[in-house]
Amino acid sequence: MKKIYPDAAAALDGLTFDGMTVMSGGFGLCGIPENLIVALRDSGVKNITAISNNAGVDDFGLGLLLQTRQIKKMISSYVGENKEFERQFLAGELELEFNPQGTLAERCRAGGAGIPGFYTRTGVGTMIAEGKEHKEFAGETYILETGLIANLSIVKAWKADEQGNLIYRKTARNFNPLMAMAGEVTVAEVEEIVPLGVLDPDCIQTPGIFVQRLILGEHEKRIEQRTIRERENA
Repeated sequence: MKKIYPDAAAALDGLTFDGMTVMSGGFGLCGIPENLIVALRDSGVKNITAISNNAGVDDFGLGLLLQTRQIKKMISSYVGENKEFERQFLAGELELEFNPQGTLAERCRAGGAGIPGFYTRTGVGTMIAEGKEHKEFAGETYILETGLIANLSIVKAWKADEQGNLIYRKTARNFNPLMAMAGEVTVAEVEEIVPLGVLDPDCIQTPGIFVQRLILGEHEKRIEQRTIRERENA
């Protein structure tokens, strides 16, 4: 199967439809599939349920899809850096399913592993537990969380070979491997594509069986919050 596509728009061709569920890898602005997000915006698809740790910032990442009102619902963990998200949510224009960060990660992993649900202590006794099944194990109370799958997963990796085997770079790995497993179709954008056999099999973090389409992207690598200190006097 030929997996390499010339650009992000071509890689998404035939995959988008109104009301779809999209998983988008990344943490903050680290390891986000920025080219695929732009192509998703340009496709004009509407009423997206977006599963992502966060919602980007106002003019970058998933924030672009909030600007164009293409996202109907967010399933997220942290959304504090996006003022447009805040405005839409407080105005009742955007649905939010809020998750503890570890729970969100496990929901994606479970979905990719074919596990429909799991029990966790995280969130017991809080708003997170409302309406969810409670069960006791060894005298401790747990709540039932469901696994997540998506019509489309878009992820960012460092290197890939021609069959879509992926290697991530340091903390840019974050949610990407989990979400790559949980998409009915997964499209990856990478910084480098190498011939088959070049990657050390022991270093591959997402096997190519989980990746259906692949693009070579150009990446801005924007820093979400730059914190510096004043130079000390000599």
